[in-house]
Amino acid sequence: MGDPAVVKIFDTTLRDGEQSPGATLTTAEKLQVAQQLGRLNVDIIEAGFPAASPGDLAAVKEIARSVRGVAIAGLARAFKGDIDAAWEAVCDAELPVIHVFLATSDIHLQHKLCISREEALARVRTMVAYARNLCPTIEFSAEDATRSDRDYLCQVFEAAIQAGATTVNVPDTVGYTFPHEYEALFRMLRERVPGMEQVTLSAHCHDDLGMATANTLAAIKGGARQVEVTVNGLGERAGNTALEEVVMALRTRPDTFGGVDTHINAQELLATSQLVSKLTGILVQPNKAIVGMNAFAHEAGIHQDGMLKNRTTYEIMTPQSVGWNDTNLVLGKHSGRHGLDARLRKLGHKLNAEQLQSAYGRFVALADQKKNINDADLVYIIESGQETPAAV
Repeated sequence: MGDPAVVKIFDTTLRDGEQSPGATLTTAEKLQVAQQLGRLNVDIIEAGFPAASPGDLAAVKEIARSVRGVAIAGLARAFKGDIDAAWEAVCDAELPVIHVFLATSDIHLQHKLCISREEALARVRTMVAYARNLCPTIEFSAEDATRSDRDYLCQVFEAAIQAGATTVNVPDTVGYTFPHEYEALFRMLRERVPGMEQVTLSAHCHDDLGMATANTLAAIKGGARQVEVTVNGLGERAGNTALEEVVMALRTRPDTFGGVDTHINAQELLATSQLVSKLTGILVQPNKAIVGMNAFAHEAGIHQDGMLKNRTTYEIMTPQSVGWNDTNLVLGKHSGRHGLDARLRKLGHKLNAEQLQSAYGRFVALADQKKNINDADLVYIIESGQETPAAV
């Protein structure tokens, strides 16, 4: 099961994340992201779904051959053909993983797979065992686990463990569950499923109701020691749990999680986020936690005053800890005299109280007309004694 004080990071940016509309990557781009994920020090890279296309198989194979020091996983449905393709793709990896999945909710069994619970259970036994004969590390995922019958889910996981699964994953495939429910589900599985203590229990959450990170953290409290995440929260529909949010939540609040941490090199979070955004063409929203451009920006005068006195007043982590250069005190109509004075001093202008009051009046007049105040505007205000024209 591994070190109980460490949560393994299973990064699925290159598989589930790439399924975001418009996020398709070339083999060369996938390799570039995989190498960066190696620098970030993730534990497992799910590099793709080899049976999906010849291109995906080739990309996973290239990553498996090229990226060392990290496990490489390939996704497979519970079919021999998919499992064979996954093994072909990952067999050259230093630490290969075959990730087999099958839906377990009645909704999926009846309307998508058109098979009975008994047939699904038999397929889990057969296909997990088949995969284990090829590869020493097998993950089994019960798709739509959070909408599955609890007794049946226990049977499925017991069968998967008996067939050789080394990790069992409990996906909230459609972002349906709430944190207290998800934590309770993990605790129940640990209590009821024979052999669960011998395998790694994993969480995989989607963000349809905006609770992917909260649910993932709840799973950790419930005993999960692997989390399946993506950079920037990319993924199907509303996306997956954001890697950077889980990592920094654990690191910022160790008291809440009993000191559990990850192996992640957090100073690489920003670089990883920006690379994924650049290659996929999917922009990171400015107010995105950790890696958004406003994550460490302060415009309100009260906040700026507090930050200038002691940064812990409004920042619970340092920008440098996740890869940013520094805090950004943004000057706008909500800024106060302290923020303006601090910026002017950086520009070499040290004003007395009367001069600062006068400059602040001109600054506020301009800020009412212009969204972004730049350094050239400030220099003009000081040197000319009047506001910069709003069009400048």
